[in-house]
Amino acid sequence: MFTGLITDVGALRGRKDGIGGVRFEIATAYAMDDIAIGASIACSGVCLTAVDKGADWFAVDVSGETLAKTTLGEWKQGRRINLERSLRLGDELGGHIVSGHVDGVARIADRRPEGDSTRFFVEPPAELARFVAGKGSVALDGVSLTVNEVTDRGFGVCIIPHTAEMTTFGALQPGDRVNLEIDMLARYVARLLGKGN
Repeated sequence: MFTGLITDVGALRGRKDGIGGVRFEIATAYAMDDIAIGASIACSGVCLTAVDKGADWFAVDVSGETLAKTTLGEWKQGRRINLERSLRLGDELGGHIVSGHVDGVARIADRRPEGDSTRFFVEPPAELARFVAGKGSVALDGVSLTVNEVTDRGFGVCIIPHTAEMTTFGALQPGDRVNLEIDMLARYVARLLGKGN
């Protein structure tokens, strides 16, 4: 489990394609002595397992399913990656409960200044749109965000300067694709009502 509060922005330092999957090496500022092999780390919203590490990097193996259902298949060397270590018992829950299980890939449709902040308009996959509610929560590339408004085409979020600086949101542009995780509560309510997958 995660909170959607990014604690480092890493960079892809290596990619090794294999049969049915990929191994990524990700550079990080995390103190690697504190990260065990087998630890869960959210990488731009995708919960992955550290399978190897060095002084300033860790490696993760990614299955073909994950590559197909997220943006990870597009990742190239140098790509900046939002990182969050898994929640520990007693940690402050400052964002919202995020599982790291991406529901789909959304598209940034528009970006415009709004005072000191930046308003992003996001187009989710059609089958996920009904799970997004005004003033509800979503995770985009692992970042916990409040939905400001919902339209028939998508939803808007407002990014404050701190979030833009401390995550990859500062560089996102219209046309970019982001990993979308809908609110866990919305997913289970839909399932109980017989409308979910």
